[in-house]
Amino acid sequence: MTDPQQRNTAGIGQRPAPAVFFLSDSTGITAETLGNTLLTQFPGHRFERRIIPFITTEEEAERVVRTIDAVAAAGARPIVFSTVVNPDTRAILSQGNGHFMDLLGAHIAELEDVLQSRASAEPGKAHGLGDAIRYQSRMTAVEYAIEHDDGQSIRALERAELILIAPSRCGKTPTTMYLALQHGVLAANFPLVEEDLTSRSLPEPLRPFVRKCFGLTSLPVRLSQIRQERRPHSTYASLSQCSWELRNAEDMYVINGIPYVNSASMSVEEISATIVQRMKL
Repeated sequence: MTDPQQRNTAGIGQRPAPAVFFLSDSTGITAETLGNTLLTQFPGHRFERRIIPFITTEEEAERVVRTIDAVAAAGARPIVFSTVVNPDTRAILSQGNGHFMDLLGAHIAELEDVLQSRASAEPGKAHGLGDAIRYQSRMTAVEYAIEHDDGQSIRALERAELILIAPSRCGKTPTTMYLALQHGVLAANFPLVEEDLTSRSLPEPLRPFVRKCFGLTSLPVRLSQIRQERRPHSTYASLSQCSWELRNAEDMYVINGIPYVNSASMSVEEISATIVQRMKL
């Protein structure tokens, strides 16, 4: 016969991952970002995540509540993060059988007191067209990043606010795209090829813009793993080649006074925040 204490202990590791809902009256980006930030403080847990965006009517809110209730009836009560701004819609969502966490409501009320003004309760202000000028600047930056990805174009480099340089597969493209989309930064990225790394000199088109350059590096083992996925068993992906490229890239950064960061253990968000701070963008 199994000891009850052993049976209970065994069950702990087998608990199903709790469901997590991110509810929004817009895209859901804010709800997901804030909610996930909180969840990262509990690294021992797995979660089944689901984003439900564009909850703009009471009927839609009631349908979401039915979905949450069905999940709760089948197992544990789900965790619910909400950035819905309309108070009536928010009130309906809070009635569901989940652990409801209102990420905006209390802060909106507090700001109303501070500003002595009523909130608009209009959805979509953070990531929609609420600020047309900011939105357009981000779209312009995305177009610029696409055109200037991986050294495809050197046209209008004088317009760049940032030129990201690094050996292949160090994270240049996702970082420039994130900076464009989230911060509206006009960012180009340029690969460092063997000729550049051998001479430790900046590629010629970049030399007039050295003060706009920022470098990425990595760990040889990590870079080799990433390259193996692209070109298995190649010289390009070998540990010795990755070590040589990274060592020479770092030498280049130092010689030319270019700031840089090791991207091996950093998320795109962390890399971007570091660049924005250090380059004063």
